[in-house]
Amino acid sequence: MFRITRKESLNPTVTLMEVDAPLVARKAQAGQFIILRVDEDGERIPLTIADYDRELGTITIIFQVVGATTEKLNHLNEGEYICDFAGPLGKASEVTGFKKVAVIGGGVGCAIAYPTAKALKTNGAEVHSIVGFRNRDLVILEQEFKKVSDKLVIMTDDGSYGEKGLVTDALKALVESGEKYDEVIAIGPLVMMKFVSLLTKELGIKTVVSMNPIMIDGTGMCGGCRLTVGGEMKFACVDGPDFDGHLVDFDEAIRRSSIYRETERKTHEDTCNLFKGGAV
Repeated sequence: MFRITRKESLNPTVTLMEVDAPLVARKAQAGQFIILRVDEDGERIPLTIADYDRELGTITIIFQVVGATTEKLNHLNEGEYICDFAGPLGKASEVTGFKKVAVIGGGVGCAIAYPTAKALKTNGAEVHSIVGFRNRDLVILEQEFKKVSDKLVIMTDDGSYGEKGLVTDALKALVESGEKYDEVIAIGPLVMMKFVSLLTKELGIKTVVSMNPIMIDGTGMCGGCRLTVGGEMKFACVDGPDFDGHLVDFDEAIRRSSIYRETERKTHEDTCNLFKGGAV
């Protein structure tokens, strides 16, 4: 059992939790993930490690409430326990040997982009972070990004905070102003990563994307995170989650990711109704 030591609502649908998991914290690196079960009857879900504290022995996870398991998880409070919390899993992000990197996060994907930006900064890179949200109310981790970024650009679709526009608009403007990046790292919705990769391919900038959004089982056994990279089949959870954005078949990944959307919506709705009725 793993005790929740801190819980914070970052916006109406996104929650941060710190979990006492010293063995995981001892080995965790940016880009890796854990698998948890809320209770003995729960499903296993992968969540990216948003941060870790080796001294305190804690792991930070940030999740969006979109399905039955995240709904159950969100009903746990500080001092309560998560049944299973295994990790770290997946390959760590490459964060050494860079002079200047642009880290791009979209929505809740910023929870994955932040530890990568932090690790790059710790390893001596100049870090320019571009984070995008639909509106001001959904902005998360602004102060955290400020601490690890030499330049931070916040974009909102409606212009209610930061600059109005898309993350690709900000990246293009920075490159046109003379910024030269060794690499661009994009983490967020599949469609966002697709268009960042299309832009950087045009600009000739190496790009890495995190395919966390399509992971399900986290071990490679379910096959749910299959994707095509450079014409070859890969599994996001065991071969990644980081891949060359210019080689990923995003159209295929986007089509496959929508297959269970209605099922996920229905199970989330049913779980919410159980909580309302006091049956959980």
